[in-house]
Amino acid sequence: MKILFYGAGFVAVLHGVIHIMGFVAYWPLAKLAELPYKTAVLGGRWEIGPMGMRLFGLLWLVAALGFLVATVAMLMHLGWWRTAMISSIVLSSLVIALDWAPAFRGSIANLLLLVVVALATWVPRLWPDR
Repeated sequence: MKILFYGAGFVAVLHGVIHIMGFVAYWPLAKLAELPYKTAVLGGRWEIGPMGMRLFGLLWLVAALGFLVATVAMLMHLGWWRTAMISSIVLSSLVIALDWAPAFRGSIANLLLLVVVALATWVPRLWPDR
């Protein structure tokens, strides 16, 4: 179970770091080939403008921080890590859905993390909290 425990932590941190790329690209702080700057989401169907993209970038950052905080809480065996992780997964899924073409792979990480939360919740002997 330690492999699953630390593996989940690695996936969550890596996923959070990748979310930082969304913030950097859409604030915009740097040009990223994988996430070109634009002012529309939903495949160009919803024009939100430069300020909307900054807000969108902030959502990417909040999701990133959520994953990092949830992972630290999980590694410290704090009972609220599940709530933080699920909240981060929901927000992450939202920003991924709004920017599906370049970000759809993130839904795989979200699904894996959701399975981990489910296992930790429904099979508590596999994932004891303090």
